[in-house]
Amino acid sequence: MVELKTKQEIAVMKRGGEILAEILDVLIREARPGVTLLALDEKAEELCKARGVHPAFKGYISEKTKKTYPFAICTSVNDVIVHGTPTSYILKRGDLLKIDCGVVYKGWNLDSARTIVVGEEAKGEKKRLIDVTEYALKKGIEAAYPGNTVGDIGEAISAVIKKAGFHVVQGLTGHGIGRELHEDPSIHNEGESGKGMPFEAGMVIAIEPMVATGTGKTVREEDDSFRTADGGFAAHAEHTVAITRDGPLILTRVSV
Repeated sequence: MVELKTKQEIAVMKRGGEILAEILDVLIREARPGVTLLALDEKAEELCKARGVHPAFKGYISEKTKKTYPFAICTSVNDVIVHGTPTSYILKRGDLLKIDCGVVYKGWNLDSARTIVVGEEAKGEKKRLIDVTEYALKKGIEAAYPGNTVGDIGEAISAVIKKAGFHVVQGLTGHGIGRELHEDPSIHNEGESGKGMPFEAGMVIAIEPMVATGTGKTVREEDDSFRTADGGFAAHAEHTVAITRDGPLILTRVSV
């Protein structure tokens, strides 16, 4: 079931999304060679507390595994696509790091993710992978208009990825979001224009392309993370987006 949000509720979510964007900005700066993933998670907890938000992932119970997630963020390195758990792993120069973070602000969930290269400017295949993932997100967001469908977003995202010679990660999707972290509908990264659930003003969704250099096939690990089956690199980008009568409104970025 999809619950439409009012303009006032979307305004509250937007403030929460701005806070989340600020937190991610700091975490990206903190992600340097020599820093552990656990230290990043501790920093995320500190930032959430200082800004009066709750880390949405902490305490989340997986519907599939029934496990309770104990961390504030997901940290996925190199071939780990999403849901990587913070560990004592020490970041190295050149690591491809995905930081996924969610917050609860005044009862509303926000969700966002970014991919960076640790300790150096992205270049070569890693830069192209990140650029393509971010552009696929941009095109997916541009398709989030009332009257369009879930299939329109999937087609827009997959067209960018396939044209670049990369692969859509299989079996993982975006989602609706609001009072709950995961709500209807599922937002697929592949699809056919005009197919699937139509969008209405007031819907809020998390759009999150996940892109792999290899086949797109995945392996699910015991900690509930997903990695590429062939060991290829993967990137992930995500925004929480409100669908309004005037078009898509990105909630998880700082207003300028």
